[in-house]
Amino acid sequence: MINIQAAVIRINGIRESEAENIRRCLTTLYSVREGEQPLDRDFGLAQDFLDQPIPIAKNILALEVIEKTRRYEKRVKVEQVEYAAGEGGQLIPVIYLKRSDDAWK
Repeated sequence: MINIQAAVIRINGIRESEAENIRRCLTTLYSVREGEQPLDRDFGLAQDFLDQPIPIAKNILALEVIEKTRRYEKRVKVEQVEYAAGEGGQLIPVIYLKRSDDAWK
């Protein structure tokens, strides 16, 4: 099982105060289920990865993180999504981000 609530977000190329703001925004984005936000039903992550075999679930979630980050947080872009082992056999997403040059122009 993948535990998106425990995701680790690592950001390169941005000063720490701005990185912390981005981390808060993305933690909110990743913790909301798509369809729950009344004024923006696309906000949050689709839960299509649930009940899938682990290799498929990892790919579906990574793609969702990349797409939603691109749409809702223009200051960064996803470089890589990895998974670390957590308690009880859970997988914890580790999301590596870097500064998006397009957003800082």
